[in-house]
Amino acid sequence: MAALGSISFLRSCGATTIRAFGASSLKAAPKAVAFAPFNPQRHSPPLPSRRLISHVRATSNEEDASKAAAATADSGAPTIFDKIINKEIPSTIVYEDDKVLAFRDISPQAPVHILVVPKLRDGLTQLGKAEERHVDILGQLLHAAKIVAEKEGILDGFRVVINNGPDACQSVYHLHLHVLGGRQMKWPPG
Repeated sequence: MAALGSISFLRSCGATTIRAFGASSLKAAPKAVAFAPFNPQRHSPPLPSRRLISHVRATSNEEDASKAAAATADSGAPTIFDKIINKEIPSTIVYEDDKVLAFRDISPQAPVHILVVPKLRDGLTQLGKAEERHVDILGQLLHAAKIVAEKEGILDGFRVVINNGPDACQSVYHLHLHVLGGRQMKWPPG
């Protein structure tokens, strides 16, 4: 503990404190090295920005939410998407046909952020649960993503994302595609 106090004292007082400690408490520095007074701008690690702190907090919240959602993934209980499909919860619908519904995400990660969901879950809680019987609906979801991109004016540049499981931060266990666009996308995505 005394050594840490000495270092702190050394940092705050600058070069004159080296003599106060004597040769026994500090290793001799090469003669070519000059000690300068401590400059907090130069020697302190930069403080994390608010954006970084909120990103870490948001990431942690997303991870916690996805782990909690995974615990009840196969319960068969209605998801928030089932409630949107049944018009129990309002949403801004941008595309609908007999098998697929597309609506705006309430927490957009891009200027255009649309969720595309199958109206009937049929055990398709995540892509990792897809079976051969789901081939048609998977194709319809991708085709609906293309239609949405066209309607939103982002056909020349958009991204389709499927989060699969808690490690990918899937928070709703009703398969869904994120259609993202309206800005330059970066790579790698995350």
